[in-house]
Amino acid sequence: MKKLILTIAAIAAVTLPVLASAQSLEELARMVSEAAQTEAQINQEREARFVRERNNQQQLLQQARQELANENTRSDRLRAEYDQNERSLADLETTLAERMGNLGELFGVVRQSSGDIQAALDDSMVSAQMPGRTEFLSNLAQRRELPTVPELRQLWSAMVTEIAQSGRVVSFTAPVERTSGEKQDMQVTRIGVFNAISDGVFLDWDTSKSRENLIELARQPAGRFSSMAKDLQSAGQGDVVAMSVDFTRGQILRAVVQSKTPVERVREDGGPVGYVIIGVGLFGLLLCLWKFFALYTTGAKISRQMKNEAANKSNPLGRVLAVYSDNPEIDIETLELKLDEAILRETAPIETGLSFIKVLYVVAPLLGLLGTVVGMIATFQMITLFGTGDPRMMAGGISTALVTTVLGLVVAIPLTLLHSFLQGKAKALIQVLEEQAAGIIARLAVERA
Repeated sequence: MKKLILTIAAIAAVTLPVLASAQSLEELARMVSEAAQTEAQINQEREARFVRERNNQQQLLQQARQELANENTRSDRLRAEYDQNERSLADLETTLAERMGNLGELFGVVRQSSGDIQAALDDSMVSAQMPGRTEFLSNLAQRRELPTVPELRQLWSAMVTEIAQSGRVVSFTAPVERTSGEKQDMQVTRIGVFNAISDGVFLDWDTSKSRENLIELARQPAGRFSSMAKDLQSAGQGDVVAMSVDFTRGQILRAVVQSKTPVERVREDGGPVGYVIIGVGLFGLLLCLWKFFALYTTGAKISRQMKNEAANKSNPLGRVLAVYSDNPEIDIETLELKLDEAILRETAPIETGLSFIKVLYVVAPLLGLLGTVVGMIATFQMITLFGTGDPRMMAGGISTALVTTVLGLVVAIPLTLLHSFLQGKAKALIQVLEEQAAGIIARLAVERA
């Protein structure tokens, strides 16, 4: 029922405009017939177009199916070829392993040896004279093919050359990096693989700093070693000279550069306490020198007075003898008391400064102990802030503690010895005064007996 209604509605929608414009029934019939023919023609064209498109889609589908079949066939063929190649490769690898035999082990040894020899030659001073000799070793250590016989001979030749050069003293021209940072071509004398000198100074071949030339040490060894270097460089052919050799291949020389001299250690690690200890030591030394001069002068005057019977009041013994000469009629007891009094007056000037020297050699180690405590406090502060992971963080405080302790002992020990010597000298002079006074009393007692 719905389809019928829709059909009638469609026909009415088509024919109503026609009826509106028709003049008679014949014209209406004609117009309806023409409209039907037109509609039929449109439908035929639509059907034909649909049929054509269907045929085209069918053809494309068949073509796609054919291409899929071809690709499946090609995939099967390639898979079969891959499997065949894998089997062939496995067979060839098995054949290669059988034919190589011990050559496989030799290949591994050559690669490892090439790497080790390259590292040794790069660290050797001979490379400064023969640059670029390790390039083939780098290639040989990274190759995946078997080495050839010429390459094996070249590897052997490099090892033999290094052994031969380690026992030779040769001179050559090479670039040298000076302490100022500039590079100069200089005459270099190489002592085996251990030392290199130029212009009387020691050189270093430090590959750890990515350098390609010899480096002049920022700090040279002691003067006697530098003199040896100058003598060697100026020696003629066939001359025999003494020379120090660093068998650690530069490690000791690098330690010399990094180590501090005693002056630098005192200046950098001693701190304020160290300067105070040095000041105390210098003051004590000057005081000892002054006291030694004073005692020596006094002793010389006393010696001259002992050779002269006339009392000279310019020396302690003369002033003691003047007590007897000024009081010839005094009784023995009173004279003895006056002589003791005179000796006591002379004792104080003779012993002047000795007690202060004693104070100085007692204070010096106490100041060293103070510096030790200060350094340990700094060390514990660094431990609190950064922990104990890096010992270099604590080295400064520990160095301060040890340096001040050493300075205190260095000052205290000489002052102690000087104080003992000066005190013995002073006691000897006082003993002379007491002996002379006792001699005067004894002689007077004999005369009045």
